[in-house]
Amino acid sequence: MEPRLQRRIQRCGWDLAAAAYDTLWRAQLAPLHARVVARAALAPGERVLDVASGTGAVSLAAATAVGATGHVVGVDLSARMVEAARSRALRARVGNATFARMSADALDVGDGGMDVVLCALALMYVPSPDAALQSMRRALADGGRAVFAVWGERLRCGFAPLFGIVAEETGGEVCPGFFALGHDDALARLCRAAGFATADTERVTLTLGYPNADAACSAAFVAGPVALAWSRFDDHARSRVRARYCAAIAPWKNGRGYRIPAECVIVTARAGAVTTQPAPAAREPRAAVSWAPESASAPAGRRWS
Repeated sequence: MEPRLQRRIQRCGWDLAAAAYDTLWRAQLAPLHARVVARAALAPGERVLDVASGTGAVSLAAATAVGATGHVVGVDLSARMVEAARSRALRARVGNATFARMSADALDVGDGGMDVVLCALALMYVPSPDAALQSMRRALADGGRAVFAVWGERLRCGFAPLFGIVAEETGGEVCPGFFALGHDDALARLCRAAGFATADTERVTLTLGYPNADAACSAAFVAGPVALAWSRFDDHARSRVRARYCAAIAPWKNGRGYRIPAECVIVTARAGAVTTQPAPAAREPRAAVSWAPESASAPAGRRWS
């Protein structure tokens, strides 16, 4: 798929998914998000970049970990996801996290200004994961840390038939290469090629629990990666793909609900020379990362419209 078209499809799709995303995915992904933040070993005063921050789950957890002397910048391609994250931060009274719309493979946050980069379940969607990793590497200070998470092996993700079902209905690819980075050590190798000195892989299992078929299908079609295609289906097409998806996840039916297995790959990487030092101790207060929200007169940089 042509890169600009792929970005546009992802932007529009996640704009559509934003309103229902927390309701249908927040609890299911909470263990993974917690693991990503834990692997980062964040310390007070650190500067964190959360790429593809979505509704802000990882960003806000990171903001708590780095404290008032630290700062988190969350960026996402979807304007509605950015709005949702800002609203969530405001409700939670988190003042050390800011959000902006930006593409993962064209970050405009300056070079070497971040201590940590986080990116949970996003690299599967970008046209060029290697370009995105290189962009994130440039944002890190030497010796900085990064934690990336992607979905794992196709056969270990019970929701995987979703993409083929939708592709047959649309007659075209849907999320090309979605599981490619979850195979073997593919993501770790890509990290090292992008300039990270070390990259260690961990595989984790999740159970995506839903109380009924409506919730399972809404998570897949309304609040997930095929939301744009779903929005264009007529009632007959929706009925067909829903029935096929329910049949595909039938092995994980649990009473009226579903417990769908899934696997994720988490890679922890370090920029620059390998060190054996523990995570940084609390440091003196430092200036927060300067970032003007979109509503201010911030430069457009490389944002996508």
